[in-house]
Amino acid sequence: MDWGGYFDGNATTPLCPEALEAWLETTGRYWHNPSSPYPAGAAARVRLEASRERLAGMLGCQPAEIIFNSGATEGNNHVFREFARMCPPGRFVACSALEHPSVSLPFRELLGQRGRCIPALPSGKVDLERLGEWVRSGKIHGLSLMAANNVTGVIQPWREVLDLCLRHGVVFHCDAAQWLGKMPLDGLGQCHYLTASAHKFGGPKGCGFVKVPESFGGRPLLLGGVQENGLRAGTEDFPGVAAMVAALEALACKGGDGRDGFEEILAGKLPGLEIVGKGSPRTPQSSLLLMPWHANTRWVAKLAKAGYQVSTGAACSTSKESQDGALQAMGFDRGQTGRALRISGGWWTSAEDWLGLAGAILEVWAALEAEGAPEGLVGLQ
Repeated sequence: MDWGGYFDGNATTPLCPEALEAWLETTGRYWHNPSSPYPAGAAARVRLEASRERLAGMLGCQPAEIIFNSGATEGNNHVFREFARMCPPGRFVACSALEHPSVSLPFRELLGQRGRCIPALPSGKVDLERLGEWVRSGKIHGLSLMAANNVTGVIQPWREVLDLCLRHGVVFHCDAAQWLGKMPLDGLGQCHYLTASAHKFGGPKGCGFVKVPESFGGRPLLLGGVQENGLRAGTEDFPGVAAMVAALEALACKGGDGRDGFEEILAGKLPGLEIVGKGSPRTPQSSLLLMPWHANTRWVAKLAKAGYQVSTGAACSTSKESQDGALQAMGFDRGQTGRALRISGGWWTSAEDWLGLAGAILEVWAALEAEGAPEGLVGLQ
């Protein structure tokens, strides 16, 4: 199937061939309950644990530290329930202002006055200097920082923050949903908590994992069974797990060619175009554009008719406030965020696809200019 016009990979990705093959095989041959005592159930259990070992090997952690779940949203909620339960009186949990709503909302809801928000810089990165001061103060119990931003693609200094937390006894959580399958996995297994979703890197929806500390003794997220070492009740989705692991093995660090050339073409032809985070390291398939004129919804509609699917921001946003959260944290106002287009490819995207999108954007620009400015147009700020 041709997915060349699909540029919303930060929202979800198509199932890669290796994941599909693994899913079909396990669904057809090993569909039994892994907790069942007879040989067929035992065979599913053996293969489930082999998948856990393969994933742990890629991350550099112990298999017992991996809990399979429905994805990063569930994992993030799990982590913040633990932070809320374990944070001692007089200490706090810190969270960056750039986080996905599945982190920022449970952070605010569960921590309340015990939470501290780390500001962001105009570059799209978290304020590392401020963060370091807080960690060294001895008042921070836990800290959450994503590996790469889901809207801008800007890579966060999670390795430096991890080292800082390890030196000062701070529990570190990293939401790696936008990192896996795009960037090297080295060092991720050292994070105390790590969360991810399979559908962000060529795996199936509804499957993911949370990596917990080896000494983790927290309360189960789901009650009703002894699955996942008693930490998450419910029959494991072995076909989904097998497909997730196969996708990560097959697609690590693929799908980045063409973005820079795409941006160069547009920057030379669209007056007033702003590429958010251009001066910072970004995941290679992400591009957030502040268009020079016209509201982003008009761009999305016109590009869809031309055969290209792009986004205005985070697909999981629960409100306009959360959708614009990362940009507002960087200092952009509502007028600017109303012109934002999030464009993100993936393992299926070729350099030719990026060139095709650039051409389509220039054609849409010409069409929008010919139509003129409608009432309520969001313009240059």
